[in-house]
Amino acid sequence: MNGGTYVIAGGSSGIGLELVKQFSETADRIDVWSRSPGGLDPAGVVRHLPCDFSDPEGVLPEPPEEVHAAAYCPGTITLKSLRALTAAELRRDLEINVVGALRFLQALQPRLAGRAGGPASVVLFSTVAVAQGMPMHASVAAAKGAVEGLVRSLAAEWAPKVRVNAIAPSLTDTPLASRLLASPEKREALAARHPLKRIGTAAEVAALARFLLSDESGWMTGQVLAIDGGLSTVRV
Repeated sequence: MNGGTYVIAGGSSGIGLELVKQFSETADRIDVWSRSPGGLDPAGVVRHLPCDFSDPEGVLPEPPEEVHAAAYCPGTITLKSLRALTAAELRRDLEINVVGALRFLQALQPRLAGRAGGPASVVLFSTVAVAQGMPMHASVAAAKGAVEGLVRSLAAEWAPKVRVNAIAPSLTDTPLASRLLASPEKREALAARHPLKRIGTAAEVAALARFLLSDESGWMTGQVLAIDGGLSTVRV
């Protein structure tokens, strides 16, 4: 999709930042909503508007008059046994992953509009741990499972004017996952769990998000696409 106006929540680091970079050469305008500019270079078509999706009372920025596509990228990685997990930690995961996405989409809904008569497009993020049961993932899998339910519900509610899809990655090399990839030994062990024997990159996941936000995926809605090195489906 050439041109267009985009709103990217969490677009100043990780997958969101890569998505901004991939769109920046062709977009007319990209608004990034996040706590700080981070690795972002707000210039040209890119604007940074500060907000904090972990604050349920926080005021969200004013969206552009017309939004052609949007992605909600903030997330969490809380890995704890059920015995160790606290209610406060679960609430935080739900606040950032589900409630934050809900507030983001409610703010944008009146402004979402496709171009040339087509639908607008929205992308949210889940995790491989929803479809593939994993120990220590109860909190994040519960939160992201709610995200998948939200995606399918809104895909039905907003059709045919807005397409809503999700991406379910496995562990990706981003600042959010840096603690898990903090040593060569950890990186090698986690890579070995995947049939493709490596960790995914933010650019690879962002490329899939870019496809879902573009007109090239114009006949897709209500889908949750895995990009996980084969972890959810392949046994080798």
